[in-house]
Amino acid sequence: MADTIVDAVSRALDEAPQRNFRETVDLAINLRDLDLNDPSKRVDESIVLPAGTGQETQIVVFATGETALQAEEVADRVMDGNDLEDLGDDSDAAKDLADETDFFVAEADMMQDIGRYLGTVLGPRGKMPTPLQPDDDVVEVVNRMKNTVQLRSRDRRTFHTRVGAEDMSTDEIAENIDVIVRRLEATLEKGPLNIDGVYVKTTMGPSVEVEA
Repeated sequence: MADTIVDAVSRALDEAPQRNFRETVDLAINLRDLDLNDPSKRVDESIVLPAGTGQETQIVVFATGETALQAEEVADRVMDGNDLEDLGDDSDAAKDLADETDFFVAEADMMQDIGRYLGTVLGPRGKMPTPLQPDDDVVEVVNRMKNTVQLRSRDRRTFHTRVGAEDMSTDEIAENIDVIVRRLEATLEKGPLNIDGVYVKTTMGPSVEVEA
């Protein structure tokens, strides 16, 4: 499939009309022969893209002490227990934070309080934090997440994910797509037989099918 991915990406970039903003490159995946009403059959995968996402990824870290100091170097925002309580008392602020943040990371011993204060906001959005264990390097975890996308089908047969930006090279975007498709083929119940179609497009451009 590698050659056909490159071909599809090249066409999608070439056929995209010129815009006065930097477009993302997105992947649309159609599934088949899966009962997506069964949560265990749904796609829910975090994938590190080898060439990066080509976009800014907003990451919030819940931490205290030395971990918080280290996180300030790489995260967009660092919050402590007091901030967490404040969010628990302000549902609008909690929802705004959830909507504008791509990933959350939290020290493991804060997870219980996060569940209590923010579980009803982050849970349905699939954004509960990644627990940070005492031996984990918060800088390494955050930097890895900056190159991570979330594949989440929920109960829909068609879902989308970001795979790059228009100013990335064709090969870089194709490499990202290849990693995603391979992960899906490895995790879906019937592998490639559960994939009905894969399409690549820029934000405003036409959709181009990746031939199987």
